[in-house]
Amino acid sequence: MVELKRTGRVVVVGAGMAGAQAALGLRRGGWEGRISLLGDEPHRPYDRPPLSKNVLLGQADSTAFDIDWDHLGIDLLPGRRALALHPGVLHTDGGELPYDGLLIATGAAPRPLPGAPGARLLRTLDDALALRDRLRPGLRLVLAGAGWIGAETATVARQLGCEVTVVEAGPAPLAGALPEPVGAAMAGWYAAAGVDLRCGVGVLAAEPAAVVLTDGTRLAADALLVGIGARPATGWLAGSAVELDPAGAILVDDRLRTTAPGVWAAGDCVSYPSARSGARLAVQHWDHALQSGGAAAAAMLGADVPYDPVPYFWSEQFGHMVQYAGRHAGADELIHRGSPEEASWSVLWLRQGALVAALSVDRPRDLNQAKRLIDRGVVLDRALAADPSVQLKAAAAGPGA
Repeated sequence: MVELKRTGRVVVVGAGMAGAQAALGLRRGGWEGRISLLGDEPHRPYDRPPLSKNVLLGQADSTAFDIDWDHLGIDLLPGRRALALHPGVLHTDGGELPYDGLLIATGAAPRPLPGAPGARLLRTLDDALALRDRLRPGLRLVLAGAGWIGAETATVARQLGCEVTVVEAGPAPLAGALPEPVGAAMAGWYAAAGVDLRCGVGVLAAEPAAVVLTDGTRLAADALLVGIGARPATGWLAGSAVELDPAGAILVDDRLRTTAPGVWAAGDCVSYPSARSGARLAVQHWDHALQSGGAAAAAMLGADVPYDPVPYFWSEQFGHMVQYAGRHAGADELIHRGSPEEASWSVLWLRQGALVAALSVDRPRDLNQAKRLIDRGVVLDRALAADPSVQLKAAAAGPGA
């Protein structure tokens, strides 16, 4: 285990939530040396979830973190792109940065869509501001992907009077995250909002005023936005001592240490071992960035605590609050808690009787209680768990209850 001197220099690569939390955690945790926080965008560190909500709606022009970096003595280096990594030295397009400890939090980049190289993406503040300028009543917007970003952007675009079509290659919304019957229960939200949802078909090509689908359909379009997932932004680590998995995620241990001495990683770019899940997890959501950034800072300061929280994320779409906690697998038992035809409902996943994941729609109490039950590995009484009139915690029937 590498011991860092608290008077040395730490460089944090990536100025999103994970990087910001790591830099903040280091200083507040007693790091006395120099801390440099660099990001490849020209902006001060900022929060990303509001980009597809408040920024697109025109309710905010900036989502910068309310942190007094100067008071904390943290050097901000915006507009600096990491190029390569060698022991003790980070190479950037603005010169070399020597370090005693390094934290990588470069996040994930949206996957481009083959056949549509000029399509819009939504990852950065500049992306959001540029798209906002286009979202006007009557604009014909085509969204590739009915995932979280697609649903949230479609929601805002309809509020602004755009004509919206969402194209999803999978059989239902959120096909990559949820079983088809669960995702299909959300399809009605699109129709109710006036969105044309087309599942089972993809985008083949983009033309100046149209989008061509894989079934030959040509949709009139003024703009195409792609939201088909993201991949770790780790290409610059090629040839370094930092080992990546086949998908490009940084392999870290349960203390968020990479395979390179003196180098830790956090946020959307990592794959970490989860004892509770019995597998490695690559989580690309805000809560993971928040928690892992702080955990990496603590580890750099000498804490010996494994990182293994209950994964959690949320999405606001079509007037609904959708929340998910845990991690399910295809073989897990699925229990419906209420009906999707009702105003609010939840879905639970059990493994050998124990709750391992939960999805809630407008039932925040279910989700909050589920997180605690998942954390403790509690076995549930199936009949009680399926009854939405019974508090979920009252369905606890086994160990950890």
